[in-house]
Amino acid sequence: MKNKIRCAWCEKDDLYRNYHDNEWGKPVYDDQVLFEFLILETFQAGLSWYTILKKRENFKKAFASFDYKKVALFSEEKIQELLLDAGIIRNQLKIRAAVANAIAFIKVQEEFGTFSKYIWNFTDGKPIDNNPKSLKDLPASTPLSDAISKDLKKRGFKFVGTTVVYAHMQATGMVNDHVESCWTRN
Repeated sequence: MKNKIRCAWCEKDDLYRNYHDNEWGKPVYDDQVLFEFLILETFQAGLSWYTILKKRENFKKAFASFDYKKVALFSEEKIQELLLDAGIIRNQLKIRAAVANAIAFIKVQEEFGTFSKYIWNFTDGKPIDNNPKSLKDLPASTPLSDAISKDLKKRGFKFVGTTVVYAHMQATGMVNDHVESCWTRN
């Protein structure tokens, strides 16, 4: 595993390499997983993705295994409990955003059948392959992530700025930003 050529950002340790090799950039069409990444990406805003990955299991436990139906019902008491949970990022705005996003997620499902249909409609259901030569070719956002961010906000989602949305697109394989030399392209 360590001898493979990978995107340089993931060479910090095995946690990062495993995430890169097995998840990042692989198309996700399952609503449960899409919601998980939405939660994780919103908490990542302003922080490193590595910080979030290290706390991923804690987030899973704190947010009902990323069950959006349960998260949508989190009470004020539950929110206060989460604010005391040292295993996650204890940011009140982000915790409240997770609940608001679960509610908005369900509303999107009601309108489109699934969140997957909604989000993948922005790319005609197929990943966009950017085929970057190096990490410097990776954008933080694009006109498409701008449009998705704007639409999500209109639908009541929080902490879904264009950079967060682009990171979500990368994580869920809506865009393939593995560099040209990365083994995952072979």
